[in-house]
Amino acid sequence: MAGDKDIVAHEVGLDAGAQDDLDMERMGKVQEFKRNFKFYSIFGLTTTLMASWESILLTAAYGLTDGGRAGMVYVYIASFVGFFASVVSMAEISSISPTSGGQYHWVSEFAAPRYQRFFSYLTGWLSVLGWQAAYASICFLCGTLIQGLLVFNYSGDSGYVYGFERWHGTLLTIAIAAVGTLVNTYGAKFLPPLEGVILFLHLGGFVAVMAVIWGMSSGTQQASGYTVWQEFTNSGGWSSVGLACLVGQLTPIFSWTGPDAATHMAEEVQNASFVVPWCMVSTALINGGLGFIMLITFLYNMGSLEAALGASSGFPFLTAVQHATGSVGATNGVAAIILIMEVCSAIGILATASRQTFAFARDNALPFSRSLAHVNKRTQIPTVSVLVSTIITVLLSLINIGSTAAFNAVASVMIAALFTTYILSILAFIRARFQPGGIPRSRFSLGKFGLAINVFSVAYLCFAIIFTFFPTTNNPTLVSMNWSILVFGVVVIFAIVQYLVHGRRIYEAPVTQVRKEQ
Repeated sequence: MAGDKDIVAHEVGLDAGAQDDLDMERMGKVQEFKRNFKFYSIFGLTTTLMASWESILLTAAYGLTDGGRAGMVYVYIASFVGFFASVVSMAEISSISPTSGGQYHWVSEFAAPRYQRFFSYLTGWLSVLGWQAAYASICFLCGTLIQGLLVFNYSGDSGYVYGFERWHGTLLTIAIAAVGTLVNTYGAKFLPPLEGVILFLHLGGFVAVMAVIWGMSSGTQQASGYTVWQEFTNSGGWSSVGLACLVGQLTPIFSWTGPDAATHMAEEVQNASFVVPWCMVSTALINGGLGFIMLITFLYNMGSLEAALGASSGFPFLTAVQHATGSVGATNGVAAIILIMEVCSAIGILATASRQTFAFARDNALPFSRSLAHVNKRTQIPTVSVLVSTIITVLLSLINIGSTAAFNAVASVMIAALFTTYILSILAFIRARFQPGGIPRSRFSLGKFGLAINVFSVAYLCFAIIFTFFPTTNNPTLVSMNWSILVFGVVVIFAIVQYLVHGRRIYEAPVTQVRKEQ
């Protein structure tokens, strides 16, 4: 099999470049990018893209409302176990097929022939739209964080009171999107070394925030061990605390969004079939650990739960840090670090979104595929895909002027869309395990535990995706309702219609290009 050929080639001493060429040849793809990323730089991109410890603070309101302190602790641990199983499952698949196409390529290669074309096309659309929504979401989050800081600093007894306007958030979203675009176009050649610097900032920022919170907090202000580890909350009014905790898992889920980012950059990574899977695993472990430490720090030092949830800024961590440090300046400093890291995350998300769009267009699956799949010969980046991704974010941000709830519904579809692609690709891989000859050998293997880990990861993802559609509180209003299930349904229907009208005629399924030895 082709996988055996890969391993044999590796074992006889092929260098990284030859191994990459062999992998691309097996998948039937032409190398169009320059492989500028090594382990450290791609690790920097994926680690800061997920920005787990930063996201824990930014999205704490979900977990505090549904589950409270203790709920956040145990849900985080349980969610990480399921999440990590999903990551290592996809890491093994990425080692076999290290392509920018990622999940839709894997479904095409490993699903049953009768269904692979349709489900591959569906997976591709969900992945493309999921990553586009992710870019819009991160830019909007940065914009609203700036607005939250203005509210935090200019309200109450201050001489100037900031008036929170939705159109301000839209303009700030567009500004953040513009920054990401400039770095991914004019600064593209500097992106690999820049990601190494950003990784240092990600780790250094974590240390700085920890030092500020613990160093300036007083023991008398901290919560007791009982409060943190045993006090659950059901502020959302659910039928039980257990259900509340399950709804509150949105906090850790948001903080782990995008573990597949490395594979969408695979065609720009040296020694990709080895580096990409280990980068995915390392990112999950490092970010999972940092996120847990930050979570415990936040819960011990946040002060009153009611005060945090009632923060006028909309971000409980601002109130929490001010309570811990007693300083507005220190709180602004912590927020500035987080804002910088989230902007850096936006840079990585745009790079990933554009490569996923490029890959799907390369297989003639999107409208205007020829333009979207074009790689600039001078910069060696898919410039059109980068610009289109930015334009989509700008257009989506305009929705916020009319309704923030409507924008959030569109942006939050990224989780359900991406989770669905993970489920479909791992299911296809499970099916391949039972075929004659099994799965191709890979340079990253789960061995005899692979099947059990794959099954467990699919079970977790199917369970978790259900709660991404829940509102934060029981009996929600039209405004507080989580409309993402409606948007997700529209996206799925749109993809199916696209397949019937467009895809089944001209979509070039990746499996048709994969080369296998007789």
